[in-house]
Amino acid sequence: MSEPTVAEATESIYASIRADNADIDAHIATLKAAMAREGLKQAVFEPAKLAHNNRAGRKLMQAYFRQRGVTVTFSR
Repeated sequence: MSEPTVAEATESIYASIRADNADIDAHIATLKAAMAREGLKQAVFEPAKLAHNNRAGRKLMQAYFRQRGVTVTFSR
């Protein structure tokens, strides 16, 4: 079984957010490992796919992920 890619891990996070943050910490850990394998410094998310697509929601997400060692940016 292969390790998930950053894109797959990101999609898992979107699904987790839609499911009221179910297993979000596990998905963040998977994303962090995938980013390390692919040599990426930050994860890029699409604001339109977030449950709370406002400034406060994005800042909360960035802070939560930063506490877990993942830098988050948002596509335009």
